[in-house]
Amino acid sequence: MKYLTIINGTTFDIEIQNDGTLLVNGEKRAVDFLSYGDEALYSIIMDTVSHELLIDEQDGEYEILMRGKRYTGTVLDERAQLVASRGSSKMVHSGEISIRAPMPGLIVAIPVQEGQEVKAGQTVVILESMKMQNELKSPRDGIVQRLSVESGQSVEQNKLLVTII
Repeated sequence: MKYLTIINGTTFDIEIQNDGTLLVNGEKRAVDFLSYGDEALYSIIMDTVSHELLIDEQDGEYEILMRGKRYTGTVLDERAQLVASRGSSKMVHSGEISIRAPMPGLIVAIPVQEGQEVKAGQTVVILESMKMQNELKSPRDGIVQRLSVESGQSVEQNKLLVTII
């Protein structure tokens, strides 16, 4: 699986190999990552050096505390990168917009209601997939015409979630 990771403004291409090693910007790295049981505390051994990390995720943004330094970042997997690239290239200015599940998952929250006015970039559904929460946003200003799912519902890829007019 490939990931695009941005830490403090620096972009890293990360690919997880079948043998568990990582390629970081094409360079092979030996990494062991372990959770201490507390959701936010982790141990990472990278190239034989051990680090403890405190990781906090909110709204798709990560804050990492390591060795007294604070880092901020975002992580996009291949699907999220595809969704982002498609969304930015096909801006719809009028008509009906159907927001569909880009991957199978669980609807965690729907922070909008039918009839509500939404702005471009506003989160309309939060979908959890592979233990990551993905905020699906409105591509333009509009009004929520129909909610086709509810919080707590499991959905398959391409399932209609929200219709905006």
